[in-house]
Amino acid sequence: MPAIPKPARRGLQATARTVGRLTASIRMTPSFLIVGAKRAGTTSLYNTLAGHPQVLPAVLHKEVHYFDNGYLHGPAWYQGHFPTRAAAALAERRTGKPVMTGEATPYYMWHPLAPQRIATDLPEVRLVVLIRDPVQRAHSEHAHSVSNGWETEQFERAVELEAERLTGEVERLLAEPGYRSLHHACHAYVTRGRYVEQLERLEALVGRDRIHVIDSDALFLDAAPALDGLTAFLGLPPWQPERLKNLNARPRSSLAAGLQTRLSAELAPYDERLAAWLGWTPSWRR
Repeated sequence: MPAIPKPARRGLQATARTVGRLTASIRMTPSFLIVGAKRAGTTSLYNTLAGHPQVLPAVLHKEVHYFDNGYLHGPAWYQGHFPTRAAAALAERRTGKPVMTGEATPYYMWHPLAPQRIATDLPEVRLVVLIRDPVQRAHSEHAHSVSNGWETEQFERAVELEAERLTGEVERLLAEPGYRSLHHACHAYVTRGRYVEQLERLEALVGRDRIHVIDSDALFLDAAPALDGLTAFLGLPPWQPERLKNLNARPRSSLAAGLQTRLSAELAPYDERLAAWLGWTPSWRR
């Protein structure tokens, strides 16, 4: 089937959102959110999880971006992104078991307003977090930003500019709920890899028992244990797909050894705190 041109696809999505908003009262509420981290395998995990017979995917796409950039659209707009309860009932008759739905927006964990909004609006939702080597994650995000036209600097220079680019952005996001920051969303390469700070903030808002962390390197090395842990966390029966596809991977130049070493050392204190928070050592520090 030929790909739908972007303008036509945007038109179809706008129409679907309008229909969704008008039918919000008959739609499912998400039971889980994959909230981060960006470039850590969220697309692969979400698409894999959507294959579980008791999971219905979001209607339009995995990244709804409600609790970060779309919050002013209101709850009916958000609800409109999920399957109807009639679709859920049909699936339940087919499987004989209850079904759930969810979405994956990796900006949620990083955005300064999203965690509190999630805690307030979805008091029972479960949060899934993927983590990977933060230096490799930063390099991957840079390649992603370059390919999308959001970045023109080489990686090392972009890292040098990071603090300057981020200055004042969190404060403005907090002060202006409708503000969108390209720097905060796309240029926080190293800072966004300080996972423990984000996990501590989530824990303070929703509690530790509603957060499940997956090491993405371990996930792609051997998916079975990670998926068993995830399904148990979500209250789903064990299930294994035929294989886990690594989606959205992008080719990129190799990272200079000196820069890798320097950034790894810079992030070491945060990784130590992360290991203490997790109760296990992340794969890149073993």
